[in-house]
Amino acid sequence: MPTAPLTLISGGSRGLGLALVEHLLARGDAVATFSRSGSAALSALAKAHPGRLVAEPLDITDSAAIGSFIARVADRFGGLDHCIANAAIAHEGVLATMRDDEIDAMLAVNLRGAIVLIRECVRQMLAAPATGPVPDRSITVVSSVVAENGSPGLSVYAATKAALEGLARSLARELGPRGIRVNAIAPGFLETDLSSTLPAEQRARIARRTALGRLGKPEDVVGAVDFLTGKAAGFSTGHVLKVDGGG
Repeated sequence: MPTAPLTLISGGSRGLGLALVEHLLARGDAVATFSRSGSAALSALAKAHPGRLVAEPLDITDSAAIGSFIARVADRFGGLDHCIANAAIAHEGVLATMRDDEIDAMLAVNLRGAIVLIRECVRQMLAAPATGPVPDRSITVVSSVVAENGSPGLSVYAATKAALEGLARSLARELGPRGIRVNAIAPGFLETDLSSTLPAEQRARIARRTALGRLGKPEDVVGAVDFLTGKAAGFSTGHVLKVDGGG
């Protein structure tokens, strides 16, 4: 019997990350995830899928801890197939009043943390044979529509996401010859903890200018990530896929 593919996702305890963990388990993947703090929902998933879900409390800015975690789970499951760089934070506010620590935190988590995560995943992918009868390895970076469209009060957040899209495009060329696909997904504004800091007026304005007339839900993005991490996307790399409700 083929070994289940291992998918590693950062920030899997809530919001989009939790929805992705749940879906990946349902499609048969083994899943490894981490976040700064867990959640009751993630603990319930771990109990429901013993042996197929590994979840630990880790800080993505701790490079050594992240590298150790990825090495351990790759060894446990015999290799790593998919990496989803999802963890992110957002501090809302105009640039002129933003504090240094807020800027530093977004750069550390959203950009440097994602780069280190992907580096460690790539090392594992290159070091061990792929699982499954038809090798298919992928890296998916979770960006945001604000990387392209911009949004008042989210300039630094947008900068980190735009940088990740550039990373994905370059890595697609760097890793393509090794059989690793790299894509980014750019969700619109979702009903998650990350967007809850936005003023109600701004959230209403975003919904009004979206073709479907609402903010998205994590479940709206799951299908797109499922595609990018599946064999149906076997000839797709270096792309940014928008899931924004026509925003």
